[in-house]
Amino acid sequence: MSFGLTNAPAFFMYMTNSVFMNELDKFVVVFIDDILIYSKNEKEHEEHLRVVLTRLRENKLYAKFSKCAFWLKEVGFLGHVLSEKGVAVDPSKVKDVLNWKQPETVTEIRSFLGLAGYYRRFIKDFSKIAKPMTSLTKKNAKFVWGPKCEEGFRELKKLLTTAPVLAQPDVTKPFDVYCDASGQGLGCVLMQEGRVIAYASRQLRKHETNYPTHDLELAAVVHALKIMT
Repeated sequence: MSFGLTNAPAFFMYMTNSVFMNELDKFVVVFIDDILIYSKNEKEHEEHLRVVLTRLRENKLYAKFSKCAFWLKEVGFLGHVLSEKGVAVDPSKVKDVLNWKQPETVTEIRSFLGLAGYYRRFIKDFSKIAKPMTSLTKKNAKFVWGPKCEEGFRELKKLLTTAPVLAQPDVTKPFDVYCDASGQGLGCVLMQEGRVIAYASRQLRKHETNYPTHDLELAAVVHALKIMT
């Protein structure tokens, strides 16, 4: 494949997904040219490795040995650290957040919220905390970085640097979903056996600000079901 073509990444992604069609989301995750293989135990992992390497050979695809890592107990992947304990935020990304200076333009706010938002499932009430900043990104909004913006900015940085290790979901066991609603937004948390798997939240839409309390609570349930299923 030629380098530099606009559609090269999308085409390569399509090809690799096709190669591992039967293994995706069972024990393989593919992102362009990165292949992640996960297993419950060593015996299972050995078989999974054999399957993946066989698929590559059958399709005349090659993995450079120096860029491969086998039998890892912990691995960094797409900004996360995965281990038997669960999913954590990549420490290098936490460092980027800590070093982020106070935004002075709408573009800078969007950049910060883009990075922070990538890890929103680690943060309870993310939308509520970010609301003072997101309000500055709206059309015709006057840019005034006030105390509430500064408070939200610092709070998100703090929460990202102390983010919990999220549990890996086990589809063979029951899940617990907790929902909440207020005049500022909707929130929910997915848990299993007392451990958090993910947080989710969003701000209220304009028409939802007129909802009575019981309708807001139901809206939170609907939001949770859309996000978590």
